Amino acid sequence: MRSGDPYVRESRTGRKEAALSTSDTHRIRRRQWTFAAVVALVVAAALYACWPRQPDLTAFDPDSMARRETAMWRDYYDARYFALFHELYAVSREQYNFSPFDSLRIAYAAASAARAFQPSRSRAEAEAALPSLITYFSILSRGTTAAFDVREAARTELAWWQARREAVPPVQYGLMIAQVAALLYGVDNDILKQAGVVRAQAMAYRDAHDEGMSEADWSIISEHLRMAYGLLRRALSVRTA
Repeated sequence: MRSGDPYVRESRTGRKEAALSTSDTHRIRRRQWTFAAVVALVVAAALYACWPRQPDLTAFDPDSMARRETAMWRDYYDARYFALFHELYAVSREQYNFSPFDSLRIAYAAASAARAFQPSRSRAEAEAALPSLITYFSILSRGTTAAFDVREAARTELAWWQARREAVPPVQYGLMIAQVAALLYGVDNDILKQAGVVRAQAMAYRDAHDEGMSEADWSIISEHLRMAYGLLRRALSVRTA
């Protein structure tokens, strides 16, 4: 049979088209499986991130909280808001057992409030931080059995931020810090007040050293915060009004 025979050419063309068709089918199937796998991973990640957890604001470790909060303070004063966001997220996930999604929301709200407050120069300007604080406490409320007024907690938090800026004595704004904790936990006792004052004293120490903060100074602050969170844990265990 001659190579130029139309039948031979048609046969070769048919085989080639069949081979191409099979190759295309395999390629399409691979793409479909890849797409399905990606969709499954996305769905699994979304379920993991959003699946309801049982958060608990009392489940914190004082030493870990002290380390995390010290890092937050350093991030805040250096205006490293992404790093601050990361620390806030870690606290919500690791210490309070919030879901990844809620932890992201908590971290974003808290970092946004800090960022809005930092450049303010008056109480009126400081009000810009209030919406983010309301969101922050609204989400935190899921981790406590205490029923509290979210707006009152947000306003009290903002009030002690401003009081500290206005050079109010640490004992005074420390009691305001304790008031926020009392709202969150539904507990109010002398140990809780002491925890708030010790935390305020750590802030006063930082304010007194301002730009001259050394690593040794940050270690002192971390120790103050460890003591404050240890007292808070004791206050929660006492639960006397």
